[in-house]
Amino acid sequence: MTDLPPAPQRLSLTLPHLEVAALAWGPEDGRLVLCLHGFPDSAWGWGRLAPLLAQQGLRVVAPFMRGYAPTGPAADGDYHIGALMYDALAVHRHLGAPGDAVLVGHDWGAFAANGIAASPDSPFAAHITLAVPPVAAINATREPVGRQLQMLPRQLRNSWYIQFFQLPGAPERLLPRIIRRLWRDWGPPGYDTTAELDAALAALPSLAHRQAAVGYYRALIRPGRPLARYAEPHSHRFELPRVPILHMHGEQDGAMLAEYSKPIPAVLPRGSRVQFVPAAGHFLQIERPDVVATAILDFVRSR
Repeated sequence: MTDLPPAPQRLSLTLPHLEVAALAWGPEDGRLVLCLHGFPDSAWGWGRLAPLLAQQGLRVVAPFMRGYAPTGPAADGDYHIGALMYDALAVHRHLGAPGDAVLVGHDWGAFAANGIAASPDSPFAAHITLAVPPVAAINATREPVGRQLQMLPRQLRNSWYIQFFQLPGAPERLLPRIIRRLWRDWGPPGYDTTAELDAALAALPSLAHRQAAVGYYRALIRPGRPLARYAEPHSHRFELPRVPILHMHGEQDGAMLAEYSKPIPAVLPRGSRVQFVPAAGHFLQIERPDVVATAILDFVRSR
């Protein structure tokens, strides 16, 4: 962790339904920026971006998502996107429900942030997603058939792990090895991200934690409904945003092709922005934190 300066404050948030651990940077009275990580990652994955935002007086809070230590597996065992959205909204309320709060999500955190941006009553003043654009925007801007057929083999090759995670037992046992491979495949060479990779592995220390991380993908693919308390937010998970968003995508993303984000400005709400980050892969907030921070600050100030 010594490679992730400055040292953040460690928080323990007792929510009505879940105990959540989090990291925080910046002044306690600063404008809240809630950062949601994805897979394979942890709250420490914001450690290069958060200080840049904190230097501008923002209060950055990054929870360890359900299933990731020290938050740990959810007692209710629900890993649908609606549950992730519910958690983010509950953290926001726990932190005082500020009306000017900013939501930033990466990967699975982006699924949650996109869903909240599509909800009719989002409490956040600005919504920012990294690496995963709104699913409805992709569906509404399909490339010509020939272009789709050209892109599909590459995306299927990148997404092999999602189908593998549907198997029983083996994904949990092999997950540390898989994470190391995905980490290598998802970004360009030339960046030392050893500390963040170590932190991602440390956030899944037991079989129960690894089952939770894989459970996100099983809940996505397999038929089934979330628990009743997550049902309402879950219903908006794949809708178009109702408010302007900033979406950022690494040009060399090895998880989701950046090409899927190129046409989406045509269907996003007025005031939205889509920005591609050169020389960055899936973990653009780790690889190019300066570029991501500048874009976030510009968008937040414009809101």
